Amino acid sequence: MTPVHRFSWLIAVLFLTVLAAAAAAQTQAPPPAAPAPPAAQAPQAACGPDHAIIYKRAVKLLDTAEKKLNAKYTAEAKGLLKEANSLFSILTKECGPSQAERLLTEKELQQEAINKKLSDDALAQSERLLKTAAEKEKKAEQLERQGQHDASLAMQRQAKGEYELAHTQAIKATLYALRNQQMIFQFLNK
Repeated sequence: MTPVHRFSWLIAVLFLTVLAAAAAAQTQAPPPAAPAPPAAQAPQAACGPDHAIIYKRAVKLLDTAEKKLNAKYTAEAKGLLKEANSLFSILTKECGPSQAERLLTEKELQQEAINKKLSDDALAQSERLLKTAAEKEKKAEQLERQGQHDASLAMQRQAKGEYELAHTQAIKATLYALRNQQMIFQFLNK
């Protein structure tokens, strides 16, 4: 694998890591803002039918992304998750106060903890795979310099496979984090 390919994989995994972290950060309730003087307060838009449409679209994107990921279409899954994250960001921005007032049930809190753990585990596995893939790439370069071309190619294939697995795990981490967003905003579906 050339340094350009290695850099491309690294950028993709880092992007997904940031996306997963952003999605996880959205699951936390926004900090209470200091009240503005009554004359300066703008009317707060309540979550309405438009937000329910956004929510349903985001959930559909998550479901489709999960199916694509399971079918090994990682690039499509990544794009769908990026779009879903964007929609959940809109909901967080515009419906944050409504969401903050709503308390999660015990079952929802448990599911949120499970999804967070799954997301964290997938990210950790992605990072481990990146590290071992980089080590295998170095080993492949050493073998190439020693004239062992077949062994070098085999090691490069292994490294490429691990980069792909790391990419898939980073996408799964994003999916789990966005599932928490789905659960938090499910009140819009009623």
